[in-house]
Amino acid sequence: MPRNVEIKARLTEPDATRRLVAAAADGPPTTLEQTDTFFRVADGRLKLREFADGTAELIHYHRADTTVPADSRYTKADVPDGAALRELLAAALGVRGRVVKRRLIFRVGRTRVHLDDVQGLGAFLELEVEMADGESLAAGAEEARRLMRAFAIPEDTLVAEAYVDLLERGGAG
Repeated sequence: MPRNVEIKARLTEPDATRRLVAAAADGPPTTLEQTDTFFRVADGRLKLREFADGTAELIHYHRADTTVPADSRYTKADVPDGAALRELLAAALGVRGRVVKRRLIFRVGRTRVHLDDVQGLGAFLELEVEMADGESLAAGAEEARRLMRAFAIPEDTLVAEAYVDLLERGGAG
């Protein structure tokens, strides 16, 4: 099962952060418009991520709700017809919530850096440090902390929950 070390922060100065990330990035960003529909499940989180072209990814993941760099284990499958699967899963499981965002994805070494503009929440940065099999959580956490310093991300802006959790609470976090 693939795994990342992840951390998320609310951005107070998104333009300044974007400039710092772009300067460190391996190349230009990819821009995606994404709608994530979260379904009610007993274990972890299950979301269908739909893209503008109608394709999607079904993603099931486990990550602790914490403001420290955390281990995230996930599985995903490509879906050719996102709308049909969304309707099927909504009927079978029930919808927990929807997250609509515009995401810039930069690559800095082995880390995916997401700059997200989330409807109803605002601007965020997510770091996903890709981990090798058997690699320690500490190594990924140190990489995440190094990038947080490089991008001037203060500790008091870190967010524990997923976007869907924040939206359920009315955007607080």
